[in-house]
Amino acid sequence: MISLKRITWFAAFLGALFVCASSAHAGDIGGTISSTLTITEDSQLVDDVTCTVTGAPCIAIGAPKVTLELNGFTITGQADPQTACNGAGNGAEAGIVVNTQMGVDIRGPGLVKQFRGFGIQLLNSTGATITGVTTSTNCFSGIFIAGGSDHRVDRNVAVRNGNVSNPCGGI
Repeated sequence: MISLKRITWFAAFLGALFVCASSAHAGDIGGTISSTLTITEDSQLVDDVTCTVTGAPCIAIGAPKVTLELNGFTITGQADPQTACNGAGNGAEAGIVVNTQMGVDIRGPGLVKQFRGFGIQLLNSTGATITGVTTSTNCFSGIFIAGGSDHRVDRNVAVRNGNVSNPCGGI
């Protein structure tokens, strides 16, 4: 006969396994994101995203060869909808960050807007592709690339990005 203690342990184990699995990948993304969501497998937006993360990126790509499909949805940060950041931004608050990864693919259509940092930021990565994404009203550049090589940035639109002290704006 199975004891109650054994059933309780097994239920706790399955619960812990589920929590670990959900933090390791994203799959379908939508709704509110309140702490940085690190995705390590191909994922897609299934609804608009409202990001309430402070001082860190909304979505971080944490593995090589990951594809993020925006599917026509919007990722919205906390910046002012009219002026972005009123002259002061927070570079850490980006919409999507790819740091030291290889072969990442971010596919539109979709909109990344109102972040107090960059809309999309590629740092020291190789072979990333960003296609068909619109970035708007972000405090710094809509798409920012620093370091790395062999990126493909194609058919993107950048509108009203940048601020008075950092008017870089586009890509």
